[in-house]
Amino acid sequence: MADTAAQAKKPNIIVVMVDDLGYSDLGCYGGEISTPNIDSLGYNGLRFTQMYNGARCCPSRAALLTGLHPHQAGIGQMTADLGTPAYQGYLRDGCVTIAEVLKTSGYRTLLSGKWHVSGSWDNRDRANWVPGDKKHPLPKQRGFDRSFGLLNAADSYWNPKSLILEDALIDVETDDFHMTDAIADHAVEQINESVDMGKPFFQYVAFTAPHWPLHAWEDDIVKYEGKYMAGYDAIRTSRHEQ
Repeated sequence: MADTAAQAKKPNIIVVMVDDLGYSDLGCYGGEISTPNIDSLGYNGLRFTQMYNGARCCPSRAALLTGLHPHQAGIGQMTADLGTPAYQGYLRDGCVTIAEVLKTSGYRTLLSGKWHVSGSWDNRDRANWVPGDKKHPLPKQRGFDRSFGLLNAADSYWNPKSLILEDALIDVETDDFHMTDAIADHAVEQINESVDMGKPFFQYVAFTAPHWPLHAWEDDIVKYEGKYMAGYDAIRTSRHEQ
């Protein structure tokens, strides 16, 4: 009973990463895109005025997952192996992920979304992939209890070829699949499962959007039709004024 009480006091942690997003794309930072749920978090929480990222998607996520500079984590450039530890293209054995650390404190660790810290994957050569080998570590090898998402940097939102479920490659089998929706749905499922188990959880939600290719539902496209015809300068000025 004492252990259960101690576990119940631990806060649940959710980290949401959006890929290649400019901070002013969000409504709470002056953007014209409708982001009401994120705006609510911003207006009712903390909005920061300074930030740092690795200028690319995988170095940024390597730093976020490990708390290290991207080069220290092994992904100083992208996921190609350039022959040195700082540029090997996958997470180094000498670093630990936040999931690995939190597991030691009794947390259930969950990932839904883009992984992209495990070397290069050629979608044209999927038959020869070896997920989980030394140069292609998978989420469960780096501390996650549950995992769903993408291995690759960029993939179709409708029919991704690097999609995994619990570290196994899977194919899309429905006509209404969309990567963004699937990431959100699996994250909710993972959270609900942890709540039912009565365990504190760390949930890493790593959307591939708005990384290219930009694949949106038709209803979302129509909503913003003509919105950006004013051009970059006008949009920038409007965001600054907001």
